[in-house]
Amino acid sequence: MTETTSPDPVGELVCSARRCRAEAAWGVLWNNPKIHTPERRKVWLACAAHREYLEDYLRVRGFLRAVVPVGQLERAAQ
Repeated sequence: MTETTSPDPVGELVCSARRCRAEAAWGVLWNNPKIHTPERRKVWLACAAHREYLEDYLRVRGFLRAVVPVGQLERAAQ
């Protein structure tokens, strides 16, 4: 019998696009000014294929703040 293990979601950085499991290369930083303070940043992760789509989605709504390489994101304490 072969045992399958699911990837550790905490250790992996995967794209936030629906049904995409690709490795994230970009952090798309955003906030909703109606509910978040100006300095608050939420992060969606994006693979190369979905970066533009996620940026456009947030830009149209006025939520996009910045896009940075994943290596420049700060990791939360575990």
